[in-house]
Amino acid sequence: MYLKIHKEPGGGTVVAVCDRELLGRTLTEGNIEITISEFFYGDVPVSEEEVRYALAHASNANIIGTRVVGIAISLGCIERSSCLMIDSVPHAQFVQ
Repeated sequence: MYLKIHKEPGGGTVVAVCDRELLGRTLTEGNIEITISEFFYGDVPVSEEEVRYALAHASNANIIGTRVVGIAISLGCIERSSCLMIDSVPHAQFVQ
């Protein structure tokens, strides 16, 4: 998985995480198109433990991919029903 933490003006952060095999792909579903870019999701692979820690402490996150969504569900950050499927890939955002 790839993870990047974006600093927001005013002190907030957005945790962005994607499954490794999705980086560089563009997914389309109807009129929705998303490009999973290094700029947003980072380019350094991270462990599952690092992803768990980042999501558990995130106040705002943007996640895409079966594995990372599964981790977020197991942590209680999101429910599967709150995911948007884009080209058969689950995507979610959450604010805690």
